[in-house]
Amino acid sequence: MVTTPPAVRPANARFSSGPCAKPPVFSLDKLADAPLGRSHRAAIGKSKLAEAIDLTREILGIPADYRIGIVPASDTGAFEMAMWSMLGERPAEMVAWESFGAGWVTDVVKQLKIEAKTHTADYGHIVDMAALNYDNDVCFTWNGTTSGVRMPNGDAIPADRAGLTLCDATSAAFAQDLPWDKLDVTTFSWQKVMGGEAAHGMLILSPRAVERLENYTPAWPLPKIFRLTKGGKLIEGIFRGETINTPSMLAVEDYLVALKWAQDIGGLKALQDRANANAQAIFDFCDANDWIANLAEDDATRSNTSVCLKFTDDRITDGAAFAKAVAKRLADEDVALDIGAYRDAPAGLRIWCGATVETSDIAAMLPWLAWAFEAEIAA
Repeated sequence: MVTTPPAVRPANARFSSGPCAKPPVFSLDKLADAPLGRSHRAAIGKSKLAEAIDLTREILGIPADYRIGIVPASDTGAFEMAMWSMLGERPAEMVAWESFGAGWVTDVVKQLKIEAKTHTADYGHIVDMAALNYDNDVCFTWNGTTSGVRMPNGDAIPADRAGLTLCDATSAAFAQDLPWDKLDVTTFSWQKVMGGEAAHGMLILSPRAVERLENYTPAWPLPKIFRLTKGGKLIEGIFRGETINTPSMLAVEDYLVALKWAQDIGGLKALQDRANANAQAIFDFCDANDWIANLAEDDATRSNTSVCLKFTDDRITDGAAFAKAVAKRLADEDVALDIGAYRDAPAGLRIWCGATVETSDIAAMLPWLAWAFEAEIAA
């Protein structure tokens, strides 16, 4: 039993799952080169946006014939843009095993009213992706940010599919392997694994997705902010940094700082190694303590970024109240901030383990978690 507070505190107590911790090298003076007060359509603005696209392609290994665009409204805006612009040409297969996937189901079934089959799994589990009809368009999250359950790989997605695959990869990009040949539309935001600022999303299109855009017009009207084509042709400027609406050049500079840090430490492999080490420290902690467990039931689907945990002690009578009390104790001690489970998820904790988090901070926080558990049990 842990009765006294541990002696060592994390150097950085920020374990929020979004916005996430900044890169370890971050400081405000690194944003000094941001072209503040300049037009994003001036040469300097366009060059910064193009550099962000180019570095994203380089670090993630995105094929040369895939388009990468910076779009408004974070990952949500990017995925909404894709669904409203491309779906409806054929039926859809909607996949949800956590709250954001469920949100995309609502869009398609209740808003767009597209013919769709919905596949769901409870928190902690994943849908059988091999059971889907890939002649239809398939919408899914790669990593369930609110459930801590991820796709183990893309093996279930056939290469000869007739439909498009639309993948929300916001808490997977830069930490998990994304098989680009299996993904036609991929979206993510800067605020997750790279610790960037919010508001902007990334939209990555395969040649098949571009073909759909240029040969299919949805039955519903599209607001300007969703329009990717003009006169039946892709608006190529969007994928060269000519954004649909005004971006924050300060946020762009911040993303560039994170991308260059990723380059400096060894690129994608180094980012993945950091996330894996962070998550493994928590997995080992769970193995050593019988009162806490990973929400993901299958080890192969455990997230290495949004690690979701559940309390398993029989003495706990109100799981939600207990988890909130533990999270509050840790926040009050300034050793773990913003680690409560997502509001729609089962009661428990969610600890961000993306690449911007230091493993030493995870290691320093875990004894405090044991202390907070015992203190709340005693209370």
